Amino acid sequence: MHALTLASFLFFTGLVAFITWRITRRDDHSSTSGYFLAGRTLTFPLIAGSLLMTNLSTEQMVGLNGAAFADGLSVMAWEVVAVIALVALALFFLPRFLKSGIATLPQLLEIRFDKTTQLITNIIFLIAYAVILLPIILYSGAIGLQGMLDLPGLTGIESSTTLLWLTVWIVGIIGAVYALFGGLRTVAVSDTLNGVGLLIGGFVIVYFGLQAVSGGSGILEGWSILKESDPDKLNSIGGADQQVPFFTLFTGVFLINLFYWSTNQQIIQRTFAAKNLAEGQKGVLLTGLFKLLGPLYLVLPGIIAYHLYADQGVRADEAYGHLVFNVLPPYLTGFFAAVMVGAILSSFNSALNSTTTIFSLGIYKGVLNKDATEMQVVKSGKIFGWIMAIITMIIAPLLAGQESLFGYLQKMNAIYFIPILAVVLVGLLTKRVPPMAAKIALIGGCLLIAAGYFVPPFTLLPQIMHEFHFVALVFALLVVVMLIIGKVRPRETDWVQEHSGDVDLTPWKGAVPAGIVLVVLVIVMYISFAG
Repeated sequence: MHALTLASFLFFTGLVAFITWRITRRDDHSSTSGYFLAGRTLTFPLIAGSLLMTNLSTEQMVGLNGAAFADGLSVMAWEVVAVIALVALALFFLPRFLKSGIATLPQLLEIRFDKTTQLITNIIFLIAYAVILLPIILYSGAIGLQGMLDLPGLTGIESSTTLLWLTVWIVGIIGAVYALFGGLRTVAVSDTLNGVGLLIGGFVIVYFGLQAVSGGSGILEGWSILKESDPDKLNSIGGADQQVPFFTLFTGVFLINLFYWSTNQQIIQRTFAAKNLAEGQKGVLLTGLFKLLGPLYLVLPGIIAYHLYADQGVRADEAYGHLVFNVLPPYLTGFFAAVMVGAILSSFNSALNSTTTIFSLGIYKGVLNKDATEMQVVKSGKIFGWIMAIITMIIAPLLAGQESLFGYLQKMNAIYFIPILAVVLVGLLTKRVPPMAAKIALIGGCLLIAAGYFVPPFTLLPQIMHEFHFVALVFALLVVVMLIIGKVRPRETDWVQEHSGDVDLTPWKGAVPAGIVLVVLVIVMYISFAG
């Protein structure tokens, strides 16, 4: 069984690597535009595939299904509310981003405010990616693989700590090679190939999971049994004691989604590489359509695992790996593990590619060596990328023991998500708010949220009002402070956004109707499963 699992795993992993190399081997990897922005050539299928796969990693598959194991369908908020954020990206943010021809979000803040604002944002992103995002991707990937491939049995290594370090380092090194030698287009192509595999694999898990629930009597019978035995788990409305209470959908959950999908460098970098605005909008809205299917393969397996294993002492974040290992035939387990490795790699190498982009263009070229050649800028990114990869591989195993991986990720992300989103929104929607306001909001916002999480007595506030309401309150406070500063100490002249001429800004005619349809579908989904 192990030999078959391992053979199918190695075959699929090798196949993706080979196809990616064949497609991208003649790409321009020496210029900054070619390396960091795929030469601005991405069309909508590649944008959608890459957006979906950058988002869809093991912290989603393992973490969100783990959250569903604990809380049920209400955690689908992270998938479904994302659709509204994607509509906002397509219709509001993307036309403005492409107008300025930027490669990184901090560059927009330099254009709108000043160079110091850009530098502060660059540093915030780099610290957050090194300490929060990259380690969680690797740690969750290692945990998922251990469960799926039965790595203790496969390797003969009994120590879970040794196995965790080994898995993290192997996956981390492979991901770094993809990201640092190939650039953004290599990342986008491998993402899209793995995305197809992961979607197929995700639905196959649901099929075999429901078959296991019904004892082989069919998936409809399995669904009926789930509805009868665990009706509370199939309620889309989160209770006050759950990770995502219903009313937080309109405050912190919405704001965290809005930042993640519209101003997070790791995600939106592939939209900056769009061939034109119309292709970018199609890619973003197609991603929204796929996110509506998210609860089927990112939440339902967690509920199935609860039904099957709740009485066996399985921990929430182990539930998904346990389900995959137990319900899939051996020949499919290897394929699915390979797809999961692809998912880990795609999120890891996307985040690493974004990190090197921010460092090379924002700090190396912007501060350390302003006269650097294109070749030097790309080289600096590769060196910095390896340093970041090594730091991440050291931090990742230290995350062992977190209660809910996905909850931890969202909580930590809010520290920097909320201040950057406030600054970007106020920057785009006002003309007179000065650079000083942006700096106060960026630094003050990060410190305020961190104090609310970690520094007594400030920690009482998130406990009293739920942490997602708390971060929304901080967001509102930052916006008000920036607007007041804009009134008291405004810029001398109105800020006018100029068109850089890099991208054709003709919008897609179907963008607004498609956006409306997606929002309506979100509402219908919530009503359908409201308990």
